[in-house]
Amino acid sequence: MSRPKVRSRRQMRELALRVLFEIDVGKQPLAAALARVQPDVPESDWPFVRALTEGTWTHRVEIDRALSDVAKDWPVDRLASTDRTILRMAAYELDHLDTPARVVINEAIELAKRYGTDDSGKFVNGVLGALYRRRDKRHDNART
Repeated sequence: MSRPKVRSRRQMRELALRVLFEIDVGKQPLAAALARVQPDVPESDWPFVRALTEGTWTHRVEIDRALSDVAKDWPVDRLASTDRTILRMAAYELDHLDTPARVVINEAIELAKRYGTDDSGKFVNGVLGALYRRRDKRHDNART
């Protein structure tokens, strides 16, 4: 019997979260974690899931640096694993994919509420809001 295919971007982000969690916390190889979820993703949506997971993992050092700059009281390595993974994924999507910032932030908050602690949604909202404002200022300065 075949598994049902993922149908929404939110579900694809959930799968990406699962992959990133597996490779960060579970120390699984990226390729193996991606291979486990690929049967659940329609072929047309696979590039998004793959770009989000591979990009987030590849850029995690620079993402962690940016997160540390805006969440000074919360060292990235001390964050709850789920919150850290959601923040990394959203930070990557904000900077490297064409998804509108409002969508990225809202989706990250929803993931945090669903998979994190009672305070995760507020925390993720605050960190991503600060990251977005900082990014917006950098882009404004680059244009002038």
